[in-house]
Amino acid sequence: MTATTSRTRPGRNTAGPGAVRPRRSTAVVTGAAGLALAVSVLAGTWVGAVPLPPGGVVLTLADRALGPFGVDVPGGLEGTQAAVLLQLRLPRVVLAVLVGAALAVSGAAYQGVFRNPLADPYLLGAAAGAGLGATLTIAYSPVQSLGPVGIVPLAAFAGALFGVFCALGLGSVAGGAHSPTLLLAGIAVAAFLAAAQNLVQQQNTDDLRQIYGWMIGQLGSSQWSDVVLVLPYLGVACAVLLCCGRALDVLAVGDDEAASLGVHPGRLRLLVILAASLATASAVAVSGLIGFVGLVVPHIVRRLAGGSYTRVLPLSLLVGGAFLVVADLIARVILAPAELPIGVVTAFIGAPFFAALLWAGARRR
Repeated sequence: MTATTSRTRPGRNTAGPGAVRPRRSTAVVTGAAGLALAVSVLAGTWVGAVPLPPGGVVLTLADRALGPFGVDVPGGLEGTQAAVLLQLRLPRVVLAVLVGAALAVSGAAYQGVFRNPLADPYLLGAAAGAGLGATLTIAYSPVQSLGPVGIVPLAAFAGALFGVFCALGLGSVAGGAHSPTLLLAGIAVAAFLAAAQNLVQQQNTDDLRQIYGWMIGQLGSSQWSDVVLVLPYLGVACAVLLCCGRALDVLAVGDDEAASLGVHPGRLRLLVILAASLATASAVAVSGLIGFVGLVVPHIVRRLAGGSYTRVLPLSLLVGGAFLVVADLIARVILAPAELPIGVVTAFIGAPFFAALLWAGARRR
């Protein structure tokens, strides 16, 4: 009896049902995440200051999606309701999906490449650089837009990339592309850029309200031009990160082992950091600073689907998009007709969750 038990127990982990269960579980979790994203998008388009009939919303979206193929779907919204859906609510929801997905997958990638579960998308100075760029523009720019594109998102995007490249440059000079060096370089650059931003704010107190509103995150002024602005950058960055999932799994066993398996650790780290930073900069440019998405979502995904980055990265895209749409929906309705900044909502959700996560980890130790 004892021998039989000892032979069958390992089999459950390595063969037969044990080999199938991860694939089946991944399919279930992926389907649930996709369903959650779809439901959150529909809820985000239905609910608001102007209630829209759910059936009319679905028919209108179907008509717009199938129209280019010559299919006409009758019964959709018309007049003011159609304008509210297509010009106000839908671009806001689409942008929330893109920003949430970008921040979540960037957080997961940073946590993998730095082997640090506390790493977040703003680690290498992206947030501080974006904040300085936006602050300088709000305080000193004589124009507010370049054609259909607002000048503040462009300045925030440039500032975020500037902060990241400063951190990368400082880290390379100080000791190469090793994780501890880059982390310290990011902290130094972020501190310097934050000090510069505080100096500008102190000299331009009349603009503090607008600057502060941007700093705590906002999606209320979203337009299709914002979606068009960030979509190419987010698409390229997220595609690169998804392609790096298997390599990140190999990197987790150690640099020497990864190199023996054909993975170049230095090149992989640089590629992942650049792609994650590009996604973060694009998201920050159009949404301001929205915290905890890149910290909390990857932890939720790991608890649901395990630690393999071939699963964590794509699921973070889906769950991150759904998470931010729900957070934006709460921000819109909880103090209606006023709006709560979305960064406040994500902090109220994310901080207790993360504190509970840390407490549970401490108890296990």
